[in-house]
Amino acid sequence: MRQETVTKQREKLTRDRVIEAALRVMDEEGLEAVSMRRVAREVGVEAMSLYNHVRDKEDLLEGIRLRVFAEFAFPDLDPRDPYENGRLVANAWRDLMKAHPHMLELLAEEHDPPDSLEAFGAMEVALSVLRSMGVPDDELMPVFNAFGGYIQGFVMMERQMGFGQEDPEAAGRAIAEAVDAAELPCVAATMPYLAQNDPDEQFDFGLTLLLDGLRTRIEAERERPAVSASAG
Repeated sequence: MRQETVTKQREKLTRDRVIEAALRVMDEEGLEAVSMRRVAREVGVEAMSLYNHVRDKEDLLEGIRLRVFAEFAFPDLDPRDPYENGRLVANAWRDLMKAHPHMLELLAEEHDPPDSLEAFGAMEVALSVLRSMGVPDDELMPVFNAFGGYIQGFVMMERQMGFGQEDPEAAGRAIAEAVDAAELPCVAATMPYLAQNDPDEQFDFGLTLLLDGLRTRIEAERERPAVSASAG
């Protein structure tokens, strides 16, 4: 441990190194663990040394946000298939949130709108894909928020419901046996199928519902003028 601390102290302290250490603390210990003192210990310096690179804790958290956004893996998009592009972008967002699950809490604490290229870059890709589907500009943000809410909510559900546990079939059976089938018939009937709900397949199922619903809405809007004209 002593050698590790000495090695950290010898490394040149930079803003990037401070932000990376803070992100590592958040990923491993949770957002509540991120403090100036904890991050200083992570890089092997006194807390006061951090203020040469970050103004305060809020600046530190903003650095984490930008660092995570910069990791967004922009997918290769096919201009001929906007709906498949939507699937690719949604999965890229989910992968990013799964890699840094405590980012959800950090985003929830952000009160100001994003104002950086790192934050807007991924948003620009998502909005451009939705626009290519035919979503009008005045509806882009509501649609974007609907998909974003689904993605973030699903990642939270993955954490809370324990997807990926060693024996989900046994967990489902245990829940089914623990509830009163007379009072909770739907819960009792559904839980035995918990093991069949692969998280990737379930995410894709919900995403397909959203994309199909959006496609139906857009096609109906496109046909509306033609129907009105023929009726006249």
